[in-house]
Amino acid sequence: MSVIETPPENRFPVQTYVLEYQQNFIKEAMDRELARNGQVFYLYNRVQTIYQKAEQLEMMLPSARIAVAHGQMSERELEETMLAFINGEYDVLVTTTIIETGVDVPNANTLIIEDADKFGLSQLYQLRGRVGRSNRISYAYFLHAPNKVLTEVAEQRLQAIKEFTELGSGFKIAMRDLNIRGAGNLLGRQQHGFIDAVGYDLYSEMLQQAVNEKRGIEVKEEVPDIEIDVQVDAYIPAEYIREEQAKIEFYKKLRSIETEQELMDVQDELTDRYGDYPVEVDRLLKIVKVRINALMFGIVRVKEIGKEIEIMVSEASTAKVDGAKLFKDTESFGRELTISVSENKMKLVLKKRGNWLQSLVQLTDVIQGSLKIDEEE
Repeated sequence: MSVIETPPENRFPVQTYVLEYQQNFIKEAMDRELARNGQVFYLYNRVQTIYQKAEQLEMMLPSARIAVAHGQMSERELEETMLAFINGEYDVLVTTTIIETGVDVPNANTLIIEDADKFGLSQLYQLRGRVGRSNRISYAYFLHAPNKVLTEVAEQRLQAIKEFTELGSGFKIAMRDLNIRGAGNLLGRQQHGFIDAVGYDLYSEMLQQAVNEKRGIEVKEEVPDIEIDVQVDAYIPAEYIREEQAKIEFYKKLRSIETEQELMDVQDELTDRYGDYPVEVDRLLKIVKVRINALMFGIVRVKEIGKEIEIMVSEASTAKVDGAKLFKDTESFGRELTISVSENKMKLVLKKRGNWLQSLVQLTDVIQGSLKIDEEE
């Protein structure tokens, strides 16, 4: 999929604001636009009372020339009104969502929308596109009733339209809209289920699994999910990898690693493409190494509790441990490490001192070699 993100020359992002309805503020916003000889779209989406709204604005701005446009007007009347507005015969156009598409008025660079919380996200994005179509800074004001308690979905929509203001953000808006409204089922036509309940990545994986199942493709088993909960700054900084997509790809690679050789391959790739990695990335790679050792040894949880790191081993792996070899191999840790077995499950507790992350890697390196090898293997 390709996305057009390059805007036309001399275009600026629309300055977007989400506010409670206030007459004084509306008057100030329209006065500011008219003072620079611009025009205003005032979106009021109730035909029954749209003329009363126009009269209210006329009282607010006596010198402004105000017109009304809506879908119940005759074709000729609507065309004449729009042409007059485009030709600058009116300063303010009070209109419904009829202007959503196909309207290009470069001189109209202020948009005011009443009850914006009642619109869909894609609709708000389309409406905002009616301004900012010239080399002037443009403004869009999304208003909701004072003291109104907005629904969670309405808040998410308004937050999204406020957040994504850069030019070419249509794809991001579409993705956020998908998160808010929810996607349909994996392979059917029904519109149900909410993608934000599982997240976009997991949804994509589920979709791929369903497609593979229909095609009869055998899928490799997923890497077991091991809980590693430690307080450490381990991530890929923006200064090291600037491209967001490349950063996401590396996170996905690290998540799917199962062997030490795969980890070394990723380390080499990082160094070859981006040079020596910073300490944050080094910590991230160490966490991945702990996870690899945990997979091999049967560790189900690595959790930081206070000033200690608690390592829990599965019951099946505890039964396979060569106790004598384990105690001998961990002698170097001394009093920093305690080992106990309760309810047929082994627990190792490492004190969090000094370079504890490196000690954790060394410990998991040592203990994963203490498993008894089955005779059948």
